[in-house]
Amino acid sequence: MSTNGYAHPDTLVSTDWLAAHLTDGTVRVAEVDEDSAAYERGHIPGAVGWNWTTDLHTEVGRDYIDREELGRLLSAAGVEEDTTVVLYGGNDNWFAAYAFWLLRLRGFEQVKLLDGGRKKWELESRPLTREVMDYQHTGYRVGGVERPEFRALRDDVLAMIGTDAALVDVRSGEEYRGERLAPPHLPQEQAQVPGHIPGAVNIPWSQAANEDGTFKSADELRALYEAKGVTPDRAVVAYCRIGERSSHTWFALTELLGYPDVRNYDGSWTEYGSLVRAPVEIG
Repeated sequence: MSTNGYAHPDTLVSTDWLAAHLTDGTVRVAEVDEDSAAYERGHIPGAVGWNWTTDLHTEVGRDYIDREELGRLLSAAGVEEDTTVVLYGGNDNWFAAYAFWLLRLRGFEQVKLLDGGRKKWELESRPLTREVMDYQHTGYRVGGVERPEFRALRDDVLAMIGTDAALVDVRSGEEYRGERLAPPHLPQEQAQVPGHIPGAVNIPWSQAANEDGTFKSADELRALYEAKGVTPDRAVVAYCRIGERSSHTWFALTELLGYPDVRNYDGSWTEYGSLVRAPVEIG
């Protein structure tokens, strides 16, 4: 399998690889999609479905499940100490990348993305099923170390404005310029004001993907980001609207290009665009 020059090619698996390992007892597949009903209409055989709103977030407040709760989620999926979790989803894996980032943030290391996600799997006419899996709970507990350096919070971002840090706005050009507050298919009222963080460059997340949903090669990715001054010698913070598209960019920079200091600002524009007296740029 081609590594495309990636720094950490083992964090991606191809559709061929997954098809050959679907029945391995040490592989567990999870679908995480913007449209949580997509799983019910058909999913990769053996996959569990994780709802990004109810399974990955706390019931009260805006934050993620902790390590104990993540352990319960993985246990319910039949994950054991020697299990590798493969994540996939629609929209070129943007919510699958979101789940990948969260699992790594909480210290779970045995996780990979299916390159191309649902799109490539379907383009190749590979099998889908509606069978909902019910795995025996394993009692799994996350044993790794949390990685807070993968996450940027509000105060971190405010402190970076005007410094040498690279702020990367991965939303569409319309959102970056302040013409929209969200993608066209979503409600437009999430943040209080439009615009972008001062000094941020606009590199839409989708530019990192090929037509079939797979990631572009390392050379193509490097050219994409370096053309906007996003180089590995700088601290980098990626953001979007709620942190899912920027997780895709975080994955490309961290796992595929090997940038050493990349953080995902998951509060993103829904938080920043509602802060009182925070500096904002339009256009």
